[in-house]
Amino acid sequence: MTFDASNGLIGPQRDFWQNLRDLPGTLTLPAIIAGFLVTFVGYTGPMAIVIQAGKSGGFTPDQIAAWIWAVAVGNGIVTMFLCLRYRQPLTSPYPTAGAALLVTGLTLYTLPEAVGAYIVCAIFVILLGITGLFERAMRLVPRGVVPGVLAGILLPFGVGIYKAIPDSPIMIVSMVVAFYVAKRWGSRAPTPWALLAGFIAVVMTGQLHLVNFHIEVTQPMLVAPVFRFDAVINLALPLLLLSLTSQYATGQAVQISSGYEPPMNGILTTTGIASVILAFFGGHGLTLGALTAAIVTSPEAHPDPTKRYGAAFMSGVFYVVFGIFGATISQVFAALPASFVTTAAGLALTGAILNGLVNALQHPAERDSAIVAFLCTASGAVIGGIAAPFWGLLGGTLIEALMSFGEKKKNEELAPAVVVSPPATPLVEPRS
Repeated sequence: MTFDASNGLIGPQRDFWQNLRDLPGTLTLPAIIAGFLVTFVGYTGPMAIVIQAGKSGGFTPDQIAAWIWAVAVGNGIVTMFLCLRYRQPLTSPYPTAGAALLVTGLTLYTLPEAVGAYIVCAIFVILLGITGLFERAMRLVPRGVVPGVLAGILLPFGVGIYKAIPDSPIMIVSMVVAFYVAKRWGSRAPTPWALLAGFIAVVMTGQLHLVNFHIEVTQPMLVAPVFRFDAVINLALPLLLLSLTSQYATGQAVQISSGYEPPMNGILTTTGIASVILAFFGGHGLTLGALTAAIVTSPEAHPDPTKRYGAAFMSGVFYVVFGIFGATISQVFAALPASFVTTAAGLALTGAILNGLVNALQHPAERDSAIVAFLCTASGAVIGGIAAPFWGLLGGTLIEALMSFGEKKKNEELAPAVVVSPPATPLVEPRS
């Protein structure tokens, strides 16, 4: 991987075949577990939203299954491609906020009309990637704001562990204790021990409800698009805005806070093209991974940052399998208590939360903007239909502009004729 000393970030390595040859050396047990967790978390709650949206739109079970197939299999294939293309832990899930929007949006339009809107949205994403407008806008965000937003996004996951204790005290306490005991004894991947402890507790307390289990293969279904102007206004544009603010911008923040320099133009173009293709199968688009991506970008996935792309690659493999056997996998997940998923996700993300807080407060002069970004994002406020991460980015950037107003001119007046600046210090990740 290339290292840019000007910003302390690891840049993309674009030798696809070399990255493919190096892939087996990245597939450690912790990396495989991290990849599974990404799929595990992404296939439980978020997939329930897709099912709810399909039912609200009056879709048949086959149409809903085809939609799940499109976003799951498409996610897996594109994730694997991005990992091998750029040698970074990049994932490409479907936009969860977009699926939530469709719960009400699909009541107004037929599936072919919705597919037409999905295609228009994807074309806009491609244009943003080709022109580079999105990447140029994100360069204006101060250093401390991005990790502050990341910490704010992930905070509910960490807090969710302890809020859920009254629901399943034995299981959750067992998972937390197992996690930190494993960490205390030097394990670089304590999450699998937490999962094992939690599963044993679930079985012993009788919380595993696996009934009427059967294997079922999901079948894709082609849908001819119908284009309507009002569907573009009411579906395509809101989907685009939600994807940019809650996924692409947030996903970029996750990558940067973990020490990577994501190639946003290539990511936007790739996911946009894939979204156009998958729209014909009912998929509402792919984006850049944000929340769950923090699992595969953390040191627990792999101690070597240049090898964490293997963990993300494995999440793609699992997503393809889960998409093909979607109905079967859903039965297994439904048998586990919701608090099991909540605790697993929260524990897997504790390192990323710590990393975000450390990097957000790393520069004393920017701590005001960082704390505003953190608090605004952690509030979860939705203003004008736009999610909190966008307002955290915007609020932190505006506060930094306010706090630094006039400083540049003042510093220029006080500065000596020649200033030698020390090289930038790379982001330092806490030990797992």
